[in-house]
Amino acid sequence: MEKTALIETACKDLMSYGVWDGKTRLKRGVKKYLLHREAGAEDLIFWPTGLLAHGLWSCRAEILNALAGSDGKEPNEDDLWAGRQLLADIEEALAAYYSRWRRKGMSVFYLDDLLAGETILSVFEENWKPGEDSQGTESCVGFTREQCVAALDRLTSYVQSYPQNETGSFPYRAYQQNGRVFADGVGLACPFLYRYGITFGQQEYLELAVKQIVNFLAYGMDTATGLPYHGYDAADGCKYGVIGWGRAVGWLLRGMAACVRSEYGRERLAGPYRDLIDAALAYQRKDGCFSWQLQALDGPADTSAAGMICVALKQGIELGILTKDCYGQALQAGRSAIERFIKDGRVYQCSGECLDFAQYPQRYGAYPWALGPALETL
Repeated sequence: MEKTALIETACKDLMSYGVWDGKTRLKRGVKKYLLHREAGAEDLIFWPTGLLAHGLWSCRAEILNALAGSDGKEPNEDDLWAGRQLLADIEEALAAYYSRWRRKGMSVFYLDDLLAGETILSVFEENWKPGEDSQGTESCVGFTREQCVAALDRLTSYVQSYPQNETGSFPYRAYQQNGRVFADGVGLACPFLYRYGITFGQQEYLELAVKQIVNFLAYGMDTATGLPYHGYDAADGCKYGVIGWGRAVGWLLRGMAACVRSEYGRERLAGPYRDLIDAALAYQRKDGCFSWQLQALDGPADTSAAGMICVALKQGIELGILTKDCYGQALQAGRSAIERFIKDGRVYQCSGECLDFAQYPQRYGAYPWALGPALETL
């Protein structure tokens, strides 16, 4: 299987990326207890590993289809053996990842953690139905129904207590008390909220998810290019960060793609979704990739931006919102560009972690935020 090396890397990184070693724990302890400064907490389901979990679940579905012959290809014995082994590796990695979080008390620290909740929703949807009596049964990734419901309750309780600004949007970092809304927050929170609303028949979650996006489209966009700023402050109307930061486009599209899966969101967002896709494709490079800032065509390519935009293209085509005849070529060009940067099971030419508005380190390497989307789109 072509993606085997990527999957194996993702399984390893799922349990190791962002986990504190002894040196980090010591530094954090000094900062917190001796210097009395904010040191943060170890977040076991932070967004980079949430992206990996989501990508691995997508690969699991793809492998199950292949093993069943649902992809139109009859697997031979070697393919069957390799597929079953890879499936077991994915399920084992996901089980270890989520059981570690459960053992540590299922702490939820940031909006970012809702991304990891999407895979928990997938587990619930595959195994159980709301209200049914199936106590004690265990899923393929180690959740019982009771554990799955408890995890989802923990995530939704966090949402219910999270502050909103005057327009009903979530400030990205509530503890900073500056009211600033980031595109990242849309892509991190809205997919979970919307799917939770569909799964459990709670309209208020659909409305909350769509509100985040509608507000961003109203307050956070550049009218000349149709691309987003990184974020905004609704209180004074100021927009922040650069226009067309690649991952801001990707995060916004990620939130929108999740909210056009049913009639409520589709009626409100299908048109803006196509508009943003078109605005992004206006800056697709000749090599098929996307730059770290989309308009910077002669600047560095960024596989994380390319991966997220390609996932949105793929989902839009699958949902029938985008036509394959018009958008399929752009998707294939983006996929081919990402493939050129794959080496030893990792996706390189990915820009480093953003620190804040207008703080985009020009450091490129292999990070989970390129690998996770690549698992979904390739």
